[in-house]
Amino acid sequence: MKLVVRVGKKLGRCLVWLLLLLAAAWAFGALHFDFPVFRDVIAGSFVVGVVMALFLPRGFCKQTAWAFALCGVVLAWWLTLTPRADRDWQPDVAEMPWAAILGDEVTVYNVRQFEYRTATDFTPRWETRTIRLSQITGVDMFINYWGSPWMAHPIVSFQFADAPPLCFSIETRKEVGEKYSAIGGIYRQFELYVVAADERDVIRLRTSIRPGEESYLYRTRLTPERARERFIEYLRTLNQLREQPRWYNAVTTNCTTAIRGQHPAGKRLPWDWRILVNGKADSLLYERGHIETGGLPFAALREKALINSAAKAAGTSPEFSRLIRAGRPGFENGPR
Repeated sequence: MKLVVRVGKKLGRCLVWLLLLLAAAWAFGALHFDFPVFRDVIAGSFVVGVVMALFLPRGFCKQTAWAFALCGVVLAWWLTLTPRADRDWQPDVAEMPWAAILGDEVTVYNVRQFEYRTATDFTPRWETRTIRLSQITGVDMFINYWGSPWMAHPIVSFQFADAPPLCFSIETRKEVGEKYSAIGGIYRQFELYVVAADERDVIRLRTSIRPGEESYLYRTRLTPERARERFIEYLRTLNQLREQPRWYNAVTTNCTTAIRGQHPAGKRLPWDWRILVNGKADSLLYERGHIETGGLPFAALREKALINSAAKAAGTSPEFSRLIRAGRPGFENGPR
């Protein structure tokens, strides 16, 4: 029995040390990424404070209590940080899209339709589009890769019987001079932003302008009725973000989890590790029967879904949306 007690105490202490290590690492990152001034100095001082807490007091309980208290102070400060809408934004996220809904008619403001020469050299163009909910015919899904096959960026494209497709891309709203950081994205570095854009903007940017990216296109099996529900969810998100900015978080509120979070709790896609490791999201959609397959196994479907060559050939053609779909499974008749 004494041996069991001793082992239990050691395991308990190991667990406390592990939790403290995680808490201290998180707190250090919060200060390093989010503190407004002298970040490295403040983060370094925090480390010194934790070391002193672990060595100056006597006794395991006092040492860890003081160290956890320091982490708690950082957390209390961090929770006071609030997202803003009035920063010096980069040009591609300078305007906040929003929508006015009047019965069947929807007017979407600040739809992005940039004319790109390079990723940094472009002519900004923000449009106003009026569409009808009754004309939504379905939803297509683009999945974009820029490096690791494990991580991707989904873009949802709504199809209309009488209008060009309209895309939504959930991203970070970066300030002038700011760059995305995967680790920084865990903290409060970026506000959440939803791009409303033409496919010739948001898709061509990733297939033809920025080097080293690949985009795959799939037709979902959403009915027009369900597609309209999803569209309204995006409109609500646009308007909510316009009224009340939110923080982006690389884990809890990212380009994929934010899509899932828009759905009512009872209608969300059941949780799967591929929602977080979203480079495998297309295999998840395939397995659950949410995309058109043309009767192909997943590997063959995915090979045919790659649109980079077609997008480059299409260029800025008004037929861009039709050309990138031509000959692909589920797109026999082009855009819906």
